Amino acid sequence: MRKMSSSSSSGLTFKLHPLVIVNISDHYTRLKSQLHPAHASNHNDEPSSSSSSSSSPRVFGCVVGIQKGRTVEIFNSFELLFDSQTNTLDRSFIEKKQELYKKVFPDFYVLGWYSTGTDAHQSDMQIHKALMDINESPVYVLLNPAINHAQKDLPLTIYETELHVIDGIPQLIFVRSSYTIETVEAERISVDHVAHLKPADGGSAATQLAAHLTGIHNAIKMLSSRIKVLHHYLLAMHRGDIPCENSLLRQVSSLLRRLPVIESEKFQDDFLMEYNDTVLITYLAMITNCSSGMNELVEKFNTAYERNSRRGGGRTAFI
Repeated sequence: MRKMSSSSSSGLTFKLHPLVIVNISDHYTRLKSQLHPAHASNHNDEPSSSSSSSSSPRVFGCVVGIQKGRTVEIFNSFELLFDSQTNTLDRSFIEKKQELYKKVFPDFYVLGWYSTGTDAHQSDMQIHKALMDINESPVYVLLNPAINHAQKDLPLTIYETELHVIDGIPQLIFVRSSYTIETVEAERISVDHVAHLKPADGGSAATQLAAHLTGIHNAIKMLSSRIKVLHHYLLAMHRGDIPCENSLLRQVSSLLRRLPVIESEKFQDDFLMEYNDTVLITYLAMITNCSSGMNELVEKFNTAYERNSRRGGGRTAFI
């Protein structure tokens, strides 16, 4: 029995905010770490419908936002408890959260629900139909927690429902809908902070340094890939596989003249000078750090012996 179509024909435009993706991912990570602390960092398992015994549990919640005409903008989400016996979500909690959202954000209302998994399940339609009295056309946001490093797109799918006649029987089926990522300034700052590498000791300086070095590394990789494209293009032109275009050759020549020549003597001198300056600054920072630690130790030592001298010990301070 067919249960899913390739794409939606409703004409709705979906705009998804990063906060929703972060919330769903955080919800899944926390639940999995509680159930399997030893394997909390492994997200490559296949999700299943069980939330208590599976190695990769499914999480559930609702998405809220605004619909203006044919544009649906999903701003936020909140978590829900799933009753496996009745295959329903906590209805009283949904109504309570909707009332609270109305007090703070009058234009927000429940647009649908979210879950995790590789694909929509047949049992998901029962949950979807149960929410139709809150929203007559709810959306279903599905996040795939399985990591696929070869995939560049976000592992997230938005489903709508359409009424199709299958074997003479009208049935609701899930259909995929396209979406775009919409951000505001506050979300861009938050996502940029979350994306930075976090050191083990929690130091902010190390976080900024790691982010800076990561940006430089990505820029060098991008430059290298672009140079390889030009190299393959020139080789193909030299072999006669593609026609020779003088205008493109002039542009390539102009671009190559901008690249630094690392074999020159001037480059070696400049590189060694900058390297020595960096090492010197590192040594000075280490000496300053050691001096600061020594100063704190001396102050604590003096404070301790001052207390003993007041009690009649007769000893003087170290410095």
